[in-house]
Amino acid sequence: MISQSPWVRSPKEAHVSLLDAPIPRPRALRRVLIVAPHFPPVNAPDMHRVRMSLAHYRSFGWDPIVLTVDAARQPEPVDPLLIGTMPTDVPIVRTGAVPLLLTRLVGVGNVAIRAYANLRFAGLRIIRDAQVDLVFFSTTMFLCMPLGRVWRRKTKVPFVIDLQDPWASNYRSQEGAPRKYGLARRIHARLEPWTMKRASGVIAVSPAYIDTIRLRYPWISEDTCATIPFGVALEDFAAAARVQPAIRRDPMRLTGVYVGAGGPAMATSLRILFAAVRRLRAIDPLLAEKLRLAFIGTDYAPKGRGRKTVEPLAAEAGITAQVTEQTDRVAYFVALQSMRVADFVLMIGSDDAQYTASKAAPCLASRRPIVAILHADSPGVALLEQSKNTTLVTFRTAADVDRAAETLAAAFPRVATLASQELDPETALLEPYTAKALTRTQCALFDRVMAREAKAA
Repeated sequence: MISQSPWVRSPKEAHVSLLDAPIPRPRALRRVLIVAPHFPPVNAPDMHRVRMSLAHYRSFGWDPIVLTVDAARQPEPVDPLLIGTMPTDVPIVRTGAVPLLLTRLVGVGNVAIRAYANLRFAGLRIIRDAQVDLVFFSTTMFLCMPLGRVWRRKTKVPFVIDLQDPWASNYRSQEGAPRKYGLARRIHARLEPWTMKRASGVIAVSPAYIDTIRLRYPWISEDTCATIPFGVALEDFAAAARVQPAIRRDPMRLTGVYVGAGGPAMATSLRILFAAVRRLRAIDPLLAEKLRLAFIGTDYAPKGRGRKTVEPLAAEAGITAQVTEQTDRVAYFVALQSMRVADFVLMIGSDDAQYTASKAAPCLASRRPIVAILHADSPGVALLEQSKNTTLVTFRTAADVDRAAETLAAAFPRVATLASQELDPETALLEPYTAKALTRTQCALFDRVMAREAKAA
């Protein structure tokens, strides 16, 4: 058991600061400053890589410090249970931010913009006072990533970027979209190359992201890039067992649950699923009558303001009575427990071939049958093809809807059979996707970055 260090304060404090005391430096470990504006208790998807890794960094030679933004300064929902999943002796520095009430007057809500000055000052002090060896940005708040170059110019400390989503995009704003989205796209298009000019390494959830970055910035070496998917902390399911799920299991129904974002990008997968349910009526009317599909947390809008994107497609397919959609997001452990109590779990993929099924490992760990609908070139396909508990159908274009729906409809009786069983954990399949295994891969990348930096010095 790791003891509580005297220089670490509770992460429950509003503003934990390391700036007023020297930090002892373990000689055997390098120190990494992790920048993650979203962090527990904030319930946001982009903080889970770091949250799951914190307990393992020291095992692989790296001593972490987290730099984040005080949860009270952010509008995102919080889940206090998340704090209990992290080690107590990792220093967490929580900065302030310009109040949202002020920045909204000029149309700015992004926490990386509101906290930029705070993060810049705190990060520079930590790098210097704690003798940081490497900075790691793990967030989808891209506008804080240029700080890596700013700090490097002042301290010579290298930085690594974690691309959980593409940064600069060629996507063009739709007609009628707010002008600020077009402006944001242009800003990202300038800041990404400026930042990458001095980046020392890149982690990404999809190999396609790495290919794109190296094509744009060939000076980034292949050996300082790594594809690291999202993993799972198996102990999270034990914590989730203490909370109430967002659904109730009905023995008279066969209920499938999807937890995550919806939207137009998921339209092809949803059309395949709903067409399969309609076809099932002809194959097995009794099973079709029992089938229910629950979609939870499909919109990132504030509570009560989400737009339904799933139910309209169900209505289009004529299966309205069998589909429910809750747009409001739920707490992380509620999401896990909802999957655990479902008869089967749904994985709905994007039309984008680069889409990485971020919930693949948690779905496998839920020990429930999985119905997965993914683009044929999605990185998640290779993993799910190995799972004996997964029914996987793939597509490339909207022209594949009928074929894929027919395949899925024929597979639903097997899904029902699996749903009646307590499935064996697919331990061997999951092991490379555990938090510890993926942290080992992160740290190996950090080591390669440091070796290359030492050689270039």
